[in-house]
Amino acid sequence: MHLSMAIFLLGVVGCTDDLDNIATNNVNSSNAFDNPDSYLQFLAKIYAGLSVTGQQGPAGQGDLIGFDEGASQYARNYFNLNEFTADALKWRFNDSGFRALHENTWTADNDVISVMYNRIIFQVTQANEFIRQTADQSDAEIAFYRSEARFLRALSYYHGLELFGGNIPFVTEDDLPGAFLPEQTNGSDLFTYIESELLEIADLMVAPRQNGYGRADRGAALTLLAKLYLNAEAFIGENRYADCLSVCQDILAAGYQLEPEYANLFQVDNNTAQGVIFPITHDGIQTQSFGLMFVLVNGTVNADVNAELGIQGNNGGFAAFSCREEFVNLYEFPDDDPFQDSPDVRASFLFKTGHSVDVPSPPVGSAFTEGFAYTKFRNDMTNGTRGQDNTFPDTDFPLFRLADVYLMYAEAHLRGGGGDLATALDLVNQIRTRAYGDNSGNVTSIDLQFILDERGRELSWEGQRRTDLIRFGQYTGSTYMWDWKGGSAQGTSIEEFRKIFPLPSGDLNANPNLVQNPGY
Repeated sequence: MHLSMAIFLLGVVGCTDDLDNIATNNVNSSNAFDNPDSYLQFLAKIYAGLSVTGQQGPAGQGDLIGFDEGASQYARNYFNLNEFTADALKWRFNDSGFRALHENTWTADNDVISVMYNRIIFQVTQANEFIRQTADQSDAEIAFYRSEARFLRALSYYHGLELFGGNIPFVTEDDLPGAFLPEQTNGSDLFTYIESELLEIADLMVAPRQNGYGRADRGAALTLLAKLYLNAEAFIGENRYADCLSVCQDILAAGYQLEPEYANLFQVDNNTAQGVIFPITHDGIQTQSFGLMFVLVNGTVNADVNAELGIQGNNGGFAAFSCREEFVNLYEFPDDDPFQDSPDVRASFLFKTGHSVDVPSPPVGSAFTEGFAYTKFRNDMTNGTRGQDNTFPDTDFPLFRLADVYLMYAEAHLRGGGGDLATALDLVNQIRTRAYGDNSGNVTSIDLQFILDERGRELSWEGQRRTDLIRFGQYTGSTYMWDWKGGSAQGTSIEEFRKIFPLPSGDLNANPNLVQNPGY
């Protein structure tokens, strides 16, 4: 679990990020914390662990040994496990582990699962070292850095709870580096730990919207806490919807505004978009990686799609992604004809001649034309200017944003968490007014199925779908079917144990303190 401190520190970047100006430095165990500037550099490395794959970029000196570096980015694998295993999209190339994700047949030897597990451990280890090294610091600025590192550690532990049921190795800054095998925690204990950390650090962090862009503030900590409470029943069998709604109220009172234009949230200059609470930042020059934004921008287009979009000289475009039919059917179309333009701007499909709405072949190995192209994420500025690089996008990934909080409030209310229906309806209709450009899409009533569908539309391809379906009881079993669920063309029931992923067999073999998740 102990990582070498001999690392190259990269600034977390994205357009005009405050951390852009951090120089690349060769920092080792003897000089890592020699001066105050080093603390910010080390913190930047922890942030960068969400978006880069190694010390060089786009490849070379990878963080993880034994995996394809290009496919090893934290954000990309988090996305893979939450989206490819659900109902919205397909990846048509036969990369290692992808067929099993699409068909819900993965095992403990799946490479994508192993990479995500190891990324979580890597992030936690780096955060622990920073927190340990700053324990005796009295400087107020370093105290803020320390709370950010604790947030980043809580975020990774949250992903360990969400993806692996919390049954992962657990270490903190109190576990000194050395040759030892970490003990395994469990979902209930990890939930309690994450909750206590977030409650403690929320008041220690910079106020909402007052920190440098790309860095966590109190709003980010509260949003993660709200998500923890929203999923508590699914995670550990406890109803915490009242707590979720209360935290959502705190976030709503923090002064965030809904971005008026939906598309602005997913373009190069989304660093200026309103309503982004916490992004994973990317920069086409300084943080090049074959990570999430690279595949979301380039993997959804080919030469024909680029031409339709008016994009010249895009060096990417490998047509790996397209939509599953169930995702397309979430949106409203004139005469229920998906080949017509939807009044909902979020339905950013390109209806190319020869494309089908369905995916008749197994997703891995199917043609790009099976399923609609979807162009939500773009390497363009809102004024039409391209990003700095035609291959590696500048676009940041909005991990937490205000519309999600609106929908969490509405869901928590419907689940008996308090609040009031008028506020829930108003929040939902603010989202839909933006989507439709007027009040034509507004609704007068909502229920839980509507909220699930609205989350599918509003938060599409943002790494949330699997967790949402689990919370609504529609992921495992046969309540809800999608094409190729369980490997069947029409969908088939999948086992309950697949609500969480297995611990990688390699780590089980190396650490006798670990017990495999049930079913695997």
